[in-house]
Amino acid sequence: PISHDLWRTQLRGEQFCTPFCFNFSRSAPFQNPKPSHPVSSQMNHPFNFARTLDLIQIKAALFNPNPSIRNLVHETLQNAVLFGRSMSKSTSIPKNQQRVRDHGYDNYMEIEKKIRKVLKFEDLILTQPHQCFAVSRLDTLGRRIGFKQHEAGNFVLKFPHIFEIYEHPVQRILYLRLTRNALSQIEQENQAVVAQIPDAVNRLRKLLMLSNTGSLKLEHVRIARKDFGLPDDFEFSVVLKYPQYFRLFDAKDSMNKYIEIVERDPELSVCAVEKVREMEYRRKGIDEENMRFSFVANFPPGFKIGKYYKIAMWKWQRLPYWSPYADISGYDMRSLEAQNRLQKRAVAMIHEILSLTVEKKITLERIAHFRINMDLPKKLKDFLLQHQGIFYISTRGNHGKLHTIFLREAYRKGELIEPNDVYLARRKLAQLILLSPRKAPIDRELADYRRNGLSDYDQHHDMDITGKKYISASENFGESRVIEQDTDLELDNDTVSDVSDEDDDLCHSKDAKADCLSE
Repeated sequence: PISHDLWRTQLRGEQFCTPFCFNFSRSAPFQNPKPSHPVSSQMNHPFNFARTLDLIQIKAALFNPNPSIRNLVHETLQNAVLFGRSMSKSTSIPKNQQRVRDHGYDNYMEIEKKIRKVLKFEDLILTQPHQCFAVSRLDTLGRRIGFKQHEAGNFVLKFPHIFEIYEHPVQRILYLRLTRNALSQIEQENQAVVAQIPDAVNRLRKLLMLSNTGSLKLEHVRIARKDFGLPDDFEFSVVLKYPQYFRLFDAKDSMNKYIEIVERDPELSVCAVEKVREMEYRRKGIDEENMRFSFVANFPPGFKIGKYYKIAMWKWQRLPYWSPYADISGYDMRSLEAQNRLQKRAVAMIHEILSLTVEKKITLERIAHFRINMDLPKKLKDFLLQHQGIFYISTRGNHGKLHTIFLREAYRKGELIEPNDVYLARRKLAQLILLSPRKAPIDRELADYRRNGLSDYDQHHDMDITGKKYISASENFGESRVIEQDTDLELDNDTVSDVSDEDDDLCHSKDAKADCLSE
């Protein structure tokens, strides 16, 4: 007779037709192998019910004195009942989703990649005496921020509207400094950050309220300070200046400092998505039941949405969940319904974090710093890929080592829908980067440059570049291109090694990335 292993392989095959017509898949009907023994070809074999509708043989097999045969039959019938509905598609959002690229956001990150390098160079120049240094030291200082030999000089020459090389009138050697337009942009951004400190205080309070303990590491907040619009000295100008809101303390078991919120304010416990739902409800008049727990979903071009995926999204949008600001420590999370609600709460948590940022984007590695405090899942990247209509993950920048998360509903045609002063000041740096180098005054010397006043060139060209006509590339998203009417825009391929502003993320989040990234 045929061995039990062979029959077990058959019974667990692609498809198995029982007398009750249970189909395991769409593959070809079950085919019994050719018998290796003449006895197995007889119809009285206990496993011949795989090809016949004779219920007597099934009954005989169930009461077979051989326990191994009896157990195998019970297991087969149980699998038929459990997997009998596999012909129908699942109406739940699939967990393993492939990322669909949105070239608009990726083009935005190509410009952002250059901005990060420029910011590194600006900080390097501003920390030098007299805010300038000799060109002969360029390679030596460039290695501090990640540039290889001769790459720093090539990078500086690409952006003459930001970096200026001039000849010293006394020493008669070449020096490097920032242009007036670049210094004006830095001053404008600093003024915007200082002017919105009251709003930054509320953003920091809401960020601490999202934590299940009401506290976060000071180092983690410091790394993400620019994303939330906090000044560089926020520990003194924000945390210690407002003792009625924040408390700074040292951990008992380590040398880390923590920021803790003094008291939770119920008025700040309103999520940004709730305001969006109210606007959508008033504008479109959608049913209240469908809008109560829903999120705005704008899928990228090329994303395939089938019938069953629409049903899954409809069910997920109506699924209730706990507010990110609510305390859920007293709930039982062992049921499947509670786990689904907890996962949707994690989506709302990341949505709220992105809403608190100035540019409505943040790197995945920085969110990973808050994962434990905010009850976020371990594999953050796979988790966010399940909701590509709400978030977009871009891998452009620093050779794919960093992942930037965008809030899709906050952008429209390449611009932030609700811009702020800090965002506008930072976009002016992108305008300087994208200006054509043909109009740059390369041949000017220090003798014609007056620090306390405008030169003849600056008198005819306004520092804020407001007298020129620009065109924003809205269709390509994020390519906030600034094009002069009679000037062609030349964009060189950036082959310099990427020196991103998130170097601290790579240093402080090695353990976090092992949990949150699964390529």
